[in-house]
Amino acid sequence: MDAADIDRLLDWIVRRGLAGISEADLVRTFCEKVNAAGLALSRGLVLIDTLHPVHEGTVFRWRNDDVAEEPTARYGPSNEGEIAESWQRSPFFHLLQTGAEELRRRVGAGEPADFSVIEEARANGATDYVVFVHRFAAEATIGDMDCVYSSWVTRAPGGFDDTHLAALRRLVPALGLAIKGAALARVADTLVEVYLGRDAGRRVLEGRIRRGVADRIEAALWFSDLRGFTTITDTAPPGEIIPLLNDYAEAVITGIHEAGGDVLKLIGDGTLAVFRGDTPSDACRRALRAEGIVRRRVAELNERRRAEERPTTGVYVGLHLGEVFYGNIGSVDRLDFTVVGPAVNEASRIASMCRSVDRPVLVSSGFAAALPAGERGGLVSVGRYALRGVGHAEELFTLDPALL
Repeated sequence: MDAADIDRLLDWIVRRGLAGISEADLVRTFCEKVNAAGLALSRGLVLIDTLHPVHEGTVFRWRNDDVAEEPTARYGPSNEGEIAESWQRSPFFHLLQTGAEELRRRVGAGEPADFSVIEEARANGATDYVVFVHRFAAEATIGDMDCVYSSWVTRAPGGFDDTHLAALRRLVPALGLAIKGAALARVADTLVEVYLGRDAGRRVLEGRIRRGVADRIEAALWFSDLRGFTTITDTAPPGEIIPLLNDYAEAVITGIHEAGGDVLKLIGDGTLAVFRGDTPSDACRRALRAEGIVRRRVAELNERRRAEERPTTGVYVGLHLGEVFYGNIGSVDRLDFTVVGPAVNEASRIASMCRSVDRPVLVSSGFAAALPAGERGGLVSVGRYALRGVGHAEELFTLDPALL
């Protein structure tokens, strides 16, 4: 590999990084191109932490032997259990502790394989093992994403020569920058989806961030909250409240998503969601399907929590069909992407009526009328009610208990 090869590879890294190709494709194609240029890699690994509510980071792997290995793997917290012990025995952790940026073991020349991963590589024929940690400045870190880790292995007789090692020292930081760019885009996707919802997050990333810009849409509206939550908070041990909220939110949110809805807001124990479809009938059918999924999951959750002698509850659901404004509302420096309009207030009031009529789900007359005739037959009227803040009485319906 000569200077011209290195320049061509650097140009390729920059262009692919700007194009935004995935981290896995970057690592795989980089290793293939390095090999084609005469630097005999047998394995390559790049690892970067992320900002995610479940995953701590992702590792991207490449190898040219016959061993089957997933090219991409997410990992959980590295500060607990066996994962923590494995991490603390790794050369990456050693570099972090010592403040160094590079570690090399020429195991083919008799240098010690003093880390288990290096010993494993040596046993599989490796002759040289190089590890890099390229750190970010403090102001450039996001959560645990503060550096890019990588390791490079060869089985070539004599290991990496001086020109090969110099090439890796020039190329790997550029590759790390491209990986960081792709990872940051992924973090942005994660954050807007987790905190704004799937559809709202996508719209924000597409540039829908101007205050006051909103679409007028017709949608099935879902508002739900937990039965007796105030009593639970007054009587349950404090350490049980957040786990309870998380358990029931998981049941509600996953059910809504599975049926094609979008969760827009979590308000304490309450959930606001919208369902859209090609027709109002499609939207309402999706909302009813979500209610069925949530009901089953809450029943399973309650069975498990009762077996664990932990507090249980149920979910009240109000469903309505109406026209709303969907977009950015707020101040110049603090916006919320949500739905507003009288129909949203009406959905909330319908959910509140569940307590008064002692039914787990109530739907408005407009929602009921939009359903196909066959499905409308599964609803029964519970009467007309004056809803607080709504200027007209509303006939409400619930699911026929005989069909549950």
